[in-house]
Amino acid sequence: MNNIVAIVGRPNVGKSTLFNRLIQRREAIVDSVSGVTRDRNYGKSEWNGKEFSVIDTGGYVRGSDDVFEGEIRKQVELAIDEADVIIFVVDVEEGITPMDDVVARLLRKVTKPVLLAVNKVDNAMREKDAVEFYNLGLGEYFTFASISGSGTGDLLDALIESFPVKPEPVQEEVVLPRFAVVGRPNAGKSSFINALIGQERFMVTDIAGTTRDAIDTKFDRFGFEFNLVDTAGIRRKAKVKEDLEFYSVMRSVRAIEHADICILVIDATRGFEGQDQSIFWLAEKNRKGVVILVNKWDLVEKDTMSTRDYEEKIKKELMPFTDVPILFVSALTKQRLLKALEATVQVFENRKQRISTSKFNEYMLKVIEAYPPPATKGKYVKIKYCMQLPTLTPQFVFFANMPQYVKEPYKRYLENKIRENWDFAGVPIDIYIREK
Repeated sequence: MNNIVAIVGRPNVGKSTLFNRLIQRREAIVDSVSGVTRDRNYGKSEWNGKEFSVIDTGGYVRGSDDVFEGEIRKQVELAIDEADVIIFVVDVEEGITPMDDVVARLLRKVTKPVLLAVNKVDNAMREKDAVEFYNLGLGEYFTFASISGSGTGDLLDALIESFPVKPEPVQEEVVLPRFAVVGRPNAGKSSFINALIGQERFMVTDIAGTTRDAIDTKFDRFGFEFNLVDTAGIRRKAKVKEDLEFYSVMRSVRAIEHADICILVIDATRGFEGQDQSIFWLAEKNRKGVVILVNKWDLVEKDTMSTRDYEEKIKKELMPFTDVPILFVSALTKQRLLKALEATVQVFENRKQRISTSKFNEYMLKVIEAYPPPATKGKYVKIKYCMQLPTLTPQFVFFANMPQYVKEPYKRYLENKIRENWDFAGVPIDIYIREK
């Protein structure tokens, strides 16, 4: 197991800038608005040949009326519990504030190593000003400037020395499949992940847009093992007003691009709206597997036809790609969550399915013979051979004498026949017609 480092402190002292510098990617959103980071944000870093995981936390605040602050406080305390070493970031420009004292009091009770890191020290005068941080009672401090990176080397040297000795891992880390939980704001994505993993890993409030970063969580329960990615809700461009929300949407789009499967969570009380469709087609365009979860199903008044009618409405909007698992769940009551997991894992297996060329030809050539491509301008198209391409997503090539005369409706016919015989539910399929 890697050592875990938690970056804590009051709001707006530069925790996320330090986090981005350590993981060498702009993963956490940085903005001059305090309270940007809300959930614990995880990343990997390495210094002097030693790998470690870094947790960025929301700013620690007490006594605020903000609905998020109590939740942020809980997240910071959880991060401290998880970490092997804690970096407490303070701001030399502001000096010691009452909130720094509160955090220091919390950290003085912790038995783990705590490194006091004084940020924004980029000249000799500020080096002198940093002396006052001895008053926090946490011993030696380290000065650095997270924006320019000066001083971070000394901080990292001390960090490596503070790590507890752990046995070397016996096997190489396995690259786990990535399942991105996507959807509109306030559809219940974070609630769904919290219900699955059995702890409040993500902050949940009634306010749309609570989650702002795309965040990975390793899931290892019920015989399944994969990375779950919670994402910010994706809104229509016209609704994206502030810069901050724009970055959140970009993170979600990037999470879709880097995922294997997208779990699209929709709000049952609102229906399958235009923005849900846009997210679905974004995942399909990126050739990702898709599972649709109709969340908050416990809040919908139902009769015997409800699920079937609802499913048919969704499939009508998804034409022609209707071979998608649709499950009716409730993150609140944990209804059908295990089934949702099983369906997602099945879609992942479908996506990497490989069909032998001999079996594929044996079945598909009979299908083509029974219903050959329609003649165009008196010319008959003959398909004599087909195969699956060795690609990450299911792609099939059919070799014909005149490929230019094979139109989209016939390609859809071939795709439907493939889906009839092999399980590719939830997975986009590409059909290519090439000259033999």
